[in-house]
Amino acid sequence: MDIGFVGLGVMGAPMATHLAQAGHRLTLLDANASVTRSLAERLGHAAVAATTPREVAARSEVVITMLPNGQVVQQVALGQDGLVEGLRRGAILLDTSSCEPWLTEQTGEALGKRGAAMVDAPVSGAAWGAQEAKLVFMVGGADDDVARIRPLLDVMGRAVFHLGGLGCGHAMKCINNCITAVTLANTAEGLVAGKRYGLDPKVMVDVLNESTGGSWITQTHFHQRVFSRSFDDPFKLELMLKDMGIALDLARETATPAPLWGLGQQLWRMADHAAGPGASVSELVRWVERQSGTELTPGPAPRQGSGSH
Repeated sequence: MDIGFVGLGVMGAPMATHLAQAGHRLTLLDANASVTRSLAERLGHAAVAATTPREVAARSEVVITMLPNGQVVQQVALGQDGLVEGLRRGAILLDTSSCEPWLTEQTGEALGKRGAAMVDAPVSGAAWGAQEAKLVFMVGGADDDVARIRPLLDVMGRAVFHLGGLGCGHAMKCINNCITAVTLANTAEGLVAGKRYGLDPKVMVDVLNESTGGSWITQTHFHQRVFSRSFDDPFKLELMLKDMGIALDLARETATPAPLWGLGQQLWRMADHAAGPGASVSELVRWVERQSGTELTPGPAPRQGSGSH
């Protein structure tokens, strides 16, 4: 299949690589031209570099986007020299970004007027999932369109869930990330409380992973990112905060009370302000540590506090 891929960052580059290795022909584009050229050279005859979204669309049956947000996707799709100016009739835009569902619906409607379709398929699985082709796709779109792009998702991931019409994938993604964000903050606070009582946070995580308090966060984050003091998850804190905002907008749109999400967003905003632009999502834990003056290093520590009830 002739595939366009726009957005070749931490997630996009390995996803595009898997498609090339599966035998598909790729036209590549990134905001950083050197990134585009570098990946095209590495993939050899399987890929060519483009300079505009229009050029990508003109060469492709399916165009995949992995971009920061719905505004960027909309600009790439509908802006000057955008995909819409080059898309063939019957082509599909497959957006794997994490976006606002309502913007996705708008973009899909505009493309539909030009004879093209859109499917939203945001992912879970982080950078390692992209590298190992073990992503989970949350998909929204018409049945026929989803069936056409399903083989591509199977190359890049391990699980595909079709949740409904266009926008449903992005709705699920923001809900998933908001739950993850609250879980990370809650777990960090619990581990700090245990450390200050004299417990070893490393053993606490082992307990959580065998108990009801365990989660994807306890399995993949604390041993790997926090106890090592690397705080190096490649997902950006500001992007998690963005997804929380989308989830809260969705809650307001559906008249859904979400007080825990609202409180969580306030905490993440403070952490984002303290960490600064470009910080890893792991920095949320460091911010929680600083609130109590307690680092989550392995091993027990003397009990803190008054010791009274």
